[in-house]
Amino acid sequence: MGELLAIRKEMRELFTLQCLGGFNSRMAQHKLHVPLPFEEIMQRHEREIMRYLLRMSSDHEDAADLFQETWLRAYRAYPRLDSESGVRPWLYAIATNLCRNRARDSARRGRVVVSDTKKLPAADTIGRDHRLDHENEGYAAVHMRELISDLPTKQQHALQLRYFAGLDYAAIASALGCSEESARANVSQATRKLKARW
Repeated sequence: MGELLAIRKEMRELFTLQCLGGFNSRMAQHKLHVPLPFEEIMQRHEREIMRYLLRMSSDHEDAADLFQETWLRAYRAYPRLDSESGVRPWLYAIATNLCRNRARDSARRGRVVVSDTKKLPAADTIGRDHRLDHENEGYAAVHMRELISDLPTKQQHALQLRYFAGLDYAAIASALGCSEESARANVSQATRKLKARW
């Protein structure tokens, strides 16, 4: 019994702060990378993620569903997030992947969109599609959305992340899961195509 008490006493002495000598000074020299609380990350980025999803889906209900799913997946994966990597590109990667999945799933279901022009008499549609370019800002925005939606998916995502979300090419590469050169090329090709079609 006496041996057990002696071992306990040695263990206590071994693990006291006094025996660690200089622990606090060593810790002050090394910067700890503690991740932000999830709620703070959500408050910082929720608006820009929602704007991105609205642009990508162009449907408020789909964007709201994708928004919820983005934050749900981010919350579940947050403990595995490397604190050295950027949170913002990580969130955009989740949102982009969900947009891709939604587009792929809707293509599988074969959802067909039929225009309403067949219901309208021909006299009502004359001149409707023949407006001058830049007649008003609303038309220009709609026209730009249509042009962007005609781009290949990777170019759409890269363009949206660069010009609407303001990410740099390294962050775009991280979000899209490609190289920085590929991200730069996708943005460049998308811009060139938009200028040619405008």
